[in-house]
Amino acid sequence: MDRLRAMELFLSISQTRNFSETARRFGISATGVSRMITEIEEELKVKLLLRSTRQVALTESGQEYARQLEGILWSINELQANITAISSAPQGLLRVHSRVMFGLGVLPALLAEFRKRYPDIHIELTLTEAAVDLRRNQFDIDFRISPPVEAGVKRRMLFQSERYLAAAPAYLARKPPLTGPESILEHDCLAYELPGNQYCWLFKEEERLTEIAFKPRHVSNNGIALLELARLGEGLVLLDDYTVHNDLRQGTLVRVLPQFRISNKGFDEGMYATILDTPIIPAKIRLFLDFVAEHVAGPELRFSAHGKAAGLSVTPAA
Repeated sequence: MDRLRAMELFLSISQTRNFSETARRFGISATGVSRMITEIEEELKVKLLLRSTRQVALTESGQEYARQLEGILWSINELQANITAISSAPQGLLRVHSRVMFGLGVLPALLAEFRKRYPDIHIELTLTEAAVDLRRNQFDIDFRISPPVEAGVKRRMLFQSERYLAAAPAYLARKPPLTGPESILEHDCLAYELPGNQYCWLFKEEERLTEIAFKPRHVSNNGIALLELARLGEGLVLLDDYTVHNDLRQGTLVRVLPQFRISNKGFDEGMYATILDTPIIPAKIRLFLDFVAEHVAGPELRFSAHGKAAGLSVTPAA
């Protein structure tokens, strides 16, 4: 039995639930497919499929077998691609997912410069405010603002950050002074949309933690929208330090209550590049991660990288 081909056939059946469709995909007969699946079951001494004239269903063992096969076959394909790529220039499609503010404020300039160095690597960039399943959604890299917790992935921290509470000078001039966490209740707050419509900010001073629940003036699922509302004088906004750095420097926003660390979830914050945990990291992924880290890793680089137009000082590879 060709064990690798049999595994590929079983995984296809687990996805299509159809022997005939799998036979068409692989250019063999449905009888041949059925025979190879039977051989797998006999070798494993376990029933993987429940077959009837109308449908195919996976047993509990079949579901687990399919789940593990997905990762194994993906790794085999990546291994073959990497071995082939060793003797050739880096190339191929790189699918990148990112949170919106990092994706808009940092990545476009880096993508433009990366293309000059590696013209045969083509990047597809998707921006949303949620973490993605790398394997299921077929992304190579996911840039997240919190560390990943799921199994089967590994992370690379690009930088640590904290959140700043800020507002426009004109807004602060017409509102009561902010003297502590409780004083935000006298202010208009701009909140990031969270499940359950429960809005609160956490204030940490040394080891003391204070949680303040509030009713927001405006709510959005997009940090760019919240930043623009703050610039327009609509209230207090809580955003990552590197995203408001230029506004604070230019005076369009003012940081308030700087003696506190403030968050809406937790204090383990930063930017994490998340990839699948595979024996070999594909060259296109490794090169792009190294390139991004070169330009954003560390406190000073993360501030200077945000909002920078294309035109970084990058020496082309030989």
